[in-house]
Amino acid sequence: MTARRRRRILPAVLAVGLLLAGCSAEGAGTAGATAPIAGATVSPTLSPTPTPPTVAERAAAIVARMSRSERAGQALMTAGTVSQLPGLAPAVRRYHLAGVMVRGRSGAGTAAVAKAFRPVRSAAPEGLPLLTATDQEGGLVQVLSGPGFSTIPRATVQGGLPLRTMRADARTWGTQLAKAGVRLDLAPVADVPCASTLHDNPPIAGLDRQYSSDPGHAGEHVAAFVAGMRSAGVATAVKHFPGLGCVRANTDTSRRVVDSVTTASSVRLKAFAAGIDGGTAFVMMSSAEYSRIDPGTPALFSSRIIRGLLRERLGFDGVVMSDDVGGARAVARWTPGQRAVRFVRAGGDLLLDVAPADIGPMHGALVDQAGRSPAFDAQLTAAAERVVAARLALPAS
Repeated sequence: MTARRRRRILPAVLAVGLLLAGCSAEGAGTAGATAPIAGATVSPTLSPTPTPPTVAERAAAIVARMSRSERAGQALMTAGTVSQLPGLAPAVRRYHLAGVMVRGRSGAGTAAVAKAFRPVRSAAPEGLPLLTATDQEGGLVQVLSGPGFSTIPRATVQGGLPLRTMRADARTWGTQLAKAGVRLDLAPVADVPCASTLHDNPPIAGLDRQYSSDPGHAGEHVAAFVAGMRSAGVATAVKHFPGLGCVRANTDTSRRVVDSVTTASSVRLKAFAAGIDGGTAFVMMSSAEYSRIDPGTPALFSSRIIRGLLRERLGFDGVVMSDDVGGARAVARWTPGQRAVRFVRAGGDLLLDVAPADIGPMHGALVDQAGRSPAFDAQLTAAAERVVAARLALPAS
């Protein structure tokens, strides 16, 4: 539910409350008030049952007890292949990492992936589940296959499914991920190609990753995918905000990728809004530049795009994460530490870097900047609270 759609308390409810309160006060002061009957047992006044803390309140309490080093770790996620996962456990402990992604391509199956994830999951603090993630979109982007995993069709095929079938299929795929120990799917793709780039859009249309060229239709399938995964206990990351459908190069392989079409009121944002309204817990940022929104600044480093557009206009209050910054040429001109600081300063929460060697410099830069700048320290704390809340919301497994 977006900020624009949040419910307000009805004035009529307040009026009734005031009326009842007035009647009680009037009755208490009336001379003819009924006295207690002699010998009658007077029941003690019952204290109201305490309201349990919300997930956000629990997260804030946990973060308040964290050291600066622990808070910095909440902003970081690294990655490895299935065979590399166990070896990442020391990094999870040392840098207090929020998450680990399994990358590459593996046909090992659900049981083998679950076994590989156990050491890194055990490295996380008790009661604070690790964000275990993968890319399981379908088609050419399906990291995990083998025994226990379905072959997921490409998004252009998924976009032709009835919504009820889409939700049911996503639930099935999510159940398979959960059995493999994965609790966050870095999907679905909400990017909608422009008419002019439909046949020249390497990162999305070139790989059949879009549900549709119609934002409304795409949005319905984005929301259905989110709902199906959620029903299986798997969180989603709608990506790549504010869209890679109108670019003619790939941020993974090109130094500068510029979208000169998308605006802050683009109709293609409807697909992202549908995912947000559908309850996605994460939104992944694009690494492209958007000359008609914040020229010269990649989206993941743009406060105007993260805070102004995603949070304020679309009402998203979950975790803002980056696409991989470890192997992307679009952000290679910044050092790992600079990438981390720029991302958090812009309003980002969780930085994905598939190169484990980058994590130490990133963590150190976040700790150092937070120690020198109270304003940045507050931003890091806010990011940590959102990430910890997402971790607490993960189902027990």
